[in-house]
Amino acid sequence: QVHLVESGGGLVQPGGSLRVSCAASGIIVNFVTMGWFRQAPGKQRELVASIDGTDITNYLDSVKGRFTISRDNAKNSVLLQMNRLNPEDTAVYYCNLLIRTRPAYDWGQGTQVTVSS
Repeated sequence: QVHLVESGGGLVQPGGSLRVSCAASGIIVNFVTMGWFRQAPGKQRELVASIDGTDITNYLDSVKGRFTISRDNAKNSVLLQMNRLNPEDTAVYYCNLLIRTRPAYDWGQGTQVTVSS
């Protein structure tokens, strides 16, 4: 009974910022590796960022310096702060548990992020 619920997406202007959230139940995010993925129209789903239980983070090259992944342990949530957004960041964003770099659970609904002027 693991549930991951993404929220916080929306429409933002190029150069703007947005934060998406992943509320987890059935797991404790402080003890595992969590990742944010995204899928743009016509493209493969890709891993954007990850964070493990010791706060080691990894990022897709195209988002380094712009995106920050973090945990809110009190709320058992994983956050993705996205700054200096560009239209190429437009996608549905999903979170998932990572086991040996692979997603462990069925995909949820995700949250749509649209960057457009």
